[in-house]
Amino acid sequence: MDNAGREPAKPARRIAGIVRRLKAVYGPCRPPRRQRPLDGLIRTVLSQHTSDINSDAAYRSLRRTFRTWQACLDAPPAAVEDAIRRGGLARRKTRIIRGILRRIHAERGLLSLDFLARWPTERAREYLLAMPGIGPKTAACVLLFCLGRPALPVDTHVHRVARRLGLIPARTTPERAHELLAAACAPRLAHAFHVLLIRHGRAVCRAARPRCEVCPLASTCPSARPPVSSRSRGRPRRRGPSCSPA
Repeated sequence: MDNAGREPAKPARRIAGIVRRLKAVYGPCRPPRRQRPLDGLIRTVLSQHTSDINSDAAYRSLRRTFRTWQACLDAPPAAVEDAIRRGGLARRKTRIIRGILRRIHAERGLLSLDFLARWPTERAREYLLAMPGIGPKTAACVLLFCLGRPALPVDTHVHRVARRLGLIPARTTPERAHELLAAACAPRLAHAFHVLLIRHGRAVCRAARPRCEVCPLASTCPSARPPVSSRSRGRPRRRGPSCSPA
């Protein structure tokens, strides 16, 4: 229960309350700046398992080296690897990027995903998920940030914070988390919920040392650590899931 003697709030209502509280701390979320779907897809592939700084640098290097996606597809794999090396996992990401470009070219005859804007959301999602190396998070990023659809990407921060808040079970996989959170989150809140949980995960609800003492969600979080003063007076710790690193 969120508070003694009260029934726990339904996930949709809790998410709305979480968004309100986090907006009061971090400010409103600006609408995402749209980019073309194929650009966004490849940018998201480059963001996997690296920092924003490194992935942005890798994407800029790729676009400087290859002015068109056709030029990237026609280039030797080693040249693509060299262009994106700053982002890490260059060989693996090169295989994924080239596989995406080959598939689109074979199916459409044109290296563009602009046609997805005319498709229903679920059909677009299924098309993206059928591509080599593309999982639920990457597909959701393209839907949300490139197509303006109410998709909810679950990255490591969203996954960790949602588990600690009890919005999803502790052992929920990232794939299952996409399904559960998307079903619980109102479409109009998808972008704000995604962005605010990432901000909160980086600033307060960190993986190794969560700052529960300053968390605006601590009063409703089953994983929050009690204040130091309470522990020092020998009060029993609040029961609930461990606030251990995700």
